[in-house]
Amino acid sequence: MKFRPLHDRVVVRRIEEDERTAGGIIIPDTAKEKPMQGEVVAVGPGARNDKGELIALDLKEGDRIIFGKWSGTEVKINGEELLIMKESDIMGILEGKKASKKAA
Repeated sequence: MKFRPLHDRVVVRRIEEDERTAGGIIIPDTAKEKPMQGEVVAVGPGARNDKGELIALDLKEGDRIIFGKWSGTEVKINGEELLIMKESDIMGILEGKKASKKAA
């Protein structure tokens, strides 16, 4: 991707969740909520503190994250729908084997 976010912003690709309930019922598109999980696509260099020093972000490209339902701004880059949000909008990073298996 040829897009680099500024400061403490992050570009995220939503990860679609399963379209079926545990009982096997298929959820129609109109009843689905937007996914609150995503994969970090690009990361800005970081924010500056009061002294002007750069504070690097805790995220890196490829991290699976959880963010708030209404977080970020939806944009279309190279025909792909992505979210741009501040690092503070991100609630946490999913770690472990389960997180990497779901991404594949």
